[in-house]
Amino acid sequence: MIYEALKLADAHLNIPAASAHCDIPCKIYDPSTAIIAALSVVRLLDIMAEAAESGDSGSIERANTLARCVQRKEEEAEKVKHEVRIIWGDYFKAPQFEAHPNIHDLTHQIMLKGSACKQGANRSDAEELVELVNQFAEIFWDTKDIKTSRKTAPYPPSMPVVYPEL
Repeated sequence: MIYEALKLADAHLNIPAASAHCDIPCKIYDPSTAIIAALSVVRLLDIMAEAAESGDSGSIERANTLARCVQRKEEEAEKVKHEVRIIWGDYFKAPQFEAHPNIHDLTHQIMLKGSACKQGANRSDAEELVELVNQFAEIFWDTKDIKTSRKTAPYPPSMPVVYPEL
C-alpha cells in the first residue's frame, strides 16, 4: 500500500532518481583503519599474554581481562578484513590490477591471516598481519602516486607502519 502511494507520488512529482556506485563517497579510501586494527590485534595479544602471566589464575579480574581481549581481538581482526575487502573490491579497478597484479594474492593472504588471528593467539600471526596490511597500504598509496614511508607507531606495540607522505 505504501509502495503504491510512493510510486504514484513519484510519477506525478517527477522526482529525479538518485544512484550511487560506491559504498562511500568516491576517492575516500584509506588503509589506515586496517593498519590500526592490525596493530590492535598485536596489542591485544600482548595484553592477553601479560594477563596470563600475572597473578592468580582463578582471578575473576584476569578472566574478565582475557575475555574482553579475546572479543576485541576478533573484532579488530574482522575489521582488518572488512576494510581491506572494501578497498580491494570498490577502489581497485583494471588499471590498478594491471600495475599491481599481486594485489589479489596479497588480499587473499590478508583474509587468511586475519582469520588465523581470530582463531588463535599467536603473536607471530598478528605481526604477519601487520606486515601484509603494510604491503597493501604501500600498493594503495602507489596507485595514487603518493610516496610512503614506514615509521614506528607512537603507541604500543610500537611496530613499523606505512604512512603516506602528504
